[in-house]
Amino acid sequence: MFQPTIFDIEKMHLRIVAYCRVSTDKSDQANSFASQKRYFEEYIKRKPNWKLVEIYADEGLTGTNTKKRKAFKKMIADAHLGKFDIIITKEVSRFARNTVDTLQFTRELKAINVGVLFMLDNIDTLAPDGELRLTIMASLAQEESRKTSERVKWGQKRQMEKGVVFGRNMLGYDVRGGKLYINEEGAQIVKLIFHKFVYEKKGAHTICRELREAGYKTITGNAMWTNTVILKALRNEKYCGDLVQKKTYTPDYLTHAKKYNHGEEDFVVLRNHHEPIISRELWDMAQAELDKRTPNEEIRSKHSNRYPLSGKIVCGCCGHKFVARSKKRKDGSVYKAWRCHSAAQHGTSKTDKAGNHIGCDVKSQIRNEDFMLAIQKVVECIDVNRDAILKSLTDTLKNVFSYDKKQAIDNDEIQKKLSNLHSRREKLLDLYLSEDLSKEAYREKKISYEAEISELENILNGANIETTSYDYNQAINDITEYMTSMIYATERDEIFYKNLVEKIVVHSREDIDVYLNLFPHKWKVVLNSVLSSDDLCGSILNTIQVQRN
Repeated sequence: MFQPTIFDIEKMHLRIVAYCRVSTDKSDQANSFASQKRYFEEYIKRKPNWKLVEIYADEGLTGTNTKKRKAFKKMIADAHLGKFDIIITKEVSRFARNTVDTLQFTRELKAINVGVLFMLDNIDTLAPDGELRLTIMASLAQEESRKTSERVKWGQKRQMEKGVVFGRNMLGYDVRGGKLYINEEGAQIVKLIFHKFVYEKKGAHTICRELREAGYKTITGNAMWTNTVILKALRNEKYCGDLVQKKTYTPDYLTHAKKYNHGEEDFVVLRNHHEPIISRELWDMAQAELDKRTPNEEIRSKHSNRYPLSGKIVCGCCGHKFVARSKKRKDGSVYKAWRCHSAAQHGTSKTDKAGNHIGCDVKSQIRNEDFMLAIQKVVECIDVNRDAILKSLTDTLKNVFSYDKKQAIDNDEIQKKLSNLHSRREKLLDLYLSEDLSKEAYREKKISYEAEISELENILNGANIETTSYDYNQAINDITEYMTSMIYATERDEIFYKNLVEKIVVHSREDIDVYLNLFPHKWKVVLNSVLSSDDLCGSILNTIQVQRN
C-alpha cells in the first residue's frame, strides 16, 4: 500500500487546519498566539496546493488532558464532519502531554483518513512508522509534565513553609502578593457571625436570615447566605491568625482533580501567622459550641449527594435546586419527597426587609419514587434499537472474559504498599495530637488504613488466592439479564437512572421536563395524582403521561 511522505503530501491538493496552544504565563514572543498563527499562515501560503481552512487555538489551558480545550474538541468534531484533510501543529507537547489522549485522538483521526503533522518532531501519523515515533515522543512529553508537576508542588510547599499564602480572597481577608490583608467590611461580618453564634446562641439558619435581612453580601456579592458558608467561616482557623495549607491536594497530574487532604499529604501549619480578626478565646469558644451543637448539620452537609437525583432536579420558576426531605405516612413508614429549596426555606415568593426576592411559588412536593417511575416511562419511550445494544454489550463481555483473569501476586509491590500504609497510619496520630485532624476524621481514616493493611496481609499469607475457576458464562448471563431489565425499563435501578438523567426541570406537578444524557431531546412529563381506594394510608398512585418535544 502506498504511503505518502511529507514531501509527497506537500504536493497534494489538501484542506489544512492548524492547531496551537500556549500558556498565558509565557512571555516569549515565539510562543505567543500571534506568532504561531502568523507562522502557520505563512507556512501554508508557501504550499500552492494547500488551502488553509481554519486555525484552532487554545490559550492558557493545560495540555495534560483535553476536557477543557474547547478549540481542540471543536477541531475533532469538524474532522468527523469532513471539513479538512490534515492537521498541522508545532510539536507533540502542543497537541497533548498525555500519551493516552495523543494516541486516542490520532488513531481516531487516522480512522477517518485525517492525518496530523507534528512539524518540529517531523512525525506524520499517516506514515507506517508514525504511531511508533509518536508514542515515544508523547511518552517523553508526558514524563516532562510529571517532572514539571513535581517541581511545582515542591516549590509551592517550600513557599508555604515560608508563610506565602496560596489561595483567593475570602470573607474578611484579601490576598495580595502571597499575604493576607484584613478587609474591614468583610471583617465586620465575620465578627458578627461569631458573636451571633457564640454569645447570642443563634444557629446557622437564623444567622443566614439575619445577615440577608440586614443587607450583608457574601464574598461573591450574593445576598442569599447559606448554612454551609456560615459553618465554613466558623471552622476557618485563619480568623484567629493561624494558617493551615495543603487542605486539598492533586493526586494525579494528568486529571488535575483536587481532593480533600485527610492525611494523605502533610499539612503546612503556621501558628500566629497573620493579624487575626477575632480573638483566640472567641475562636476556641466557637469550636466548642460547634462540637456541641452542629455535628449532625455538618454530617448532612457532607452527604448532600447521597440520593441518585441529588443536584439534578431544578425549579423551573426560581432556578434553585430541589432538596429531599423525609416524610412520614400515617402507618409510620418513611418516604423521601423533593421540594424547591427556596420554597422550603422561605415559603411563597416575597420580598424581605432588605429588598431581596426570596421564596418560590412552585410548592409541589414530589415523591422520589414518582420521579423514578417518570424516568422509567421516559426510557420506555426512547426510540433506539435495544436488541442491537444488548448484542453489542454481550459481545463486549465475551471479549473481556475471554482473557485469563488470574494474575501473579507481586509480593514486593504488596510489601511497599504495606510499608506506605503503616507510615500513613503513624502520621495520623501526629496530626490528631497537633489538632490538625478532628477526632472523627482520625478514627475514620485509621479504620480505613487498618482494613487495607489487613487485606494486604491476608493476600501475602495466601488467604485470598483464588483456587476455583469462575463460571464466566454464568457471569455473562447474569449481566445480560440485568442490562436487559434496564434497557427495556422493566425494573427501576437508581444508579442506572442517576447516570442516565442529565437534569429534571419542575415547573409544576403537571409540567416536568426530563433531559437525558446522550439524547438531544426533551420529554414533557405530567404526573396525575389519584388516591388509592384500597390503601388506608392514603398514599398516591400516579398515571404518567410522557411526550417528546
